[in-house]
Amino acid sequence: MRRRAVLVAAALAVAALAGGSALVGAAPAAQVNQAVIDSDAMPTKLSAFGLFQPGGSVPISTVLPYELATPLFSDYADKARLIALPAGQKAVVGPDGRVQFPLGTVLVKSFGWTSVNGGRPVETRLLIHRASGWVALPYIWDADGRDATLKVAGGRLPIRFTRANGDEHSISYAVPNKNQCKDCHSQNGAIVPIGPRVGNLVFPGVGKAGAGAGRAALARAFTNPAALAGPVVRWDDARGASLDSRARAYLDVNCAHCHSPGGSASNSGLFLGRDVRDAKALGIGKRPVAAGRGSGGRDFAIAPGDPDASILIYRLENTDPGIAMPELGRGMVHREGAALLREWIASMPKATS
Repeated sequence: MRRRAVLVAAALAVAALAGGSALVGAAPAAQVNQAVIDSDAMPTKLSAFGLFQPGGSVPISTVLPYELATPLFSDYADKARLIALPAGQKAVVGPDGRVQFPLGTVLVKSFGWTSVNGGRPVETRLLIHRASGWVALPYIWDADGRDATLKVAGGRLPIRFTRANGDEHSISYAVPNKNQCKDCHSQNGAIVPIGPRVGNLVFPGVGKAGAGAGRAALARAFTNPAALAGPVVRWDDARGASLDSRARAYLDVNCAHCHSPGGSASNSGLFLGRDVRDAKALGIGKRPVAAGRGSGGRDFAIAPGDPDASILIYRLENTDPGIAMPELGRGMVHREGAALLREWIASMPKATS
């Protein structure tokens, strides 16, 4: 069974109230501060948005929690994700499977570790859909956990954490600056959400016994909630999906936001989206556009049947800032992700001369 992060569990416990019937005599549910969201303001304090209950990191009950089946790796951080839609507005699933969010939407992503600060988040990033486009704002939580402070310039946080397997780590965790947020979320020059799309979106509790409240919450949030139905691919679920589909899902989330025709690495000609079908574009037997120390002396992005000869593996298993891929968002090697891609490349028939 997949371990559920304390952050996510806390969010679900509160947000579950959103779909149920109101208690007799209960106070009206708290609402986000839509005026701040819709303005051009960049509040110093996260509390100005009204996304969390006063004095802490517990979300208000009118936001919708969600998870990603295959999330971006971020130094083994747990993440709690929320969608805050403007009152009376709904999202729609587009024909390409990506979710189209109305103006005034806020996507919330909090980062933390279950062994740090009692599982409280250390950072929360907002992606706000304003008339000028999507705006990314990073907030670092104050030491007392009662509020978070805007850090447009990003920052570094010393973090010591223990994983569920007992491994202990000490890292300098990087909070991205506003421009770095823009770099990762840029498609064709505009900031866009990355993770929310059919096949990767998971709404906890929906579709399970007693999940009527969850399904009702989706109906209130989406014009076409039925479009969200269907299989999802978890990169770490060998019983639920094929090796190829799991590896492709991992590359799609961790690499394709840059390695796509509209991404910042489009000039590489290496496109790692899950729908790419051209083997050369995917990197199989493809020489790099520009060689250098980033290639590690290797000839191909993916050398079929030979993970050690593949530039993709070399860069994924490196932490040198001039070599590591992805360039942003991690300071550690994701051992399990690298092992998955090694297995995937090793399963490919070797090229014959």
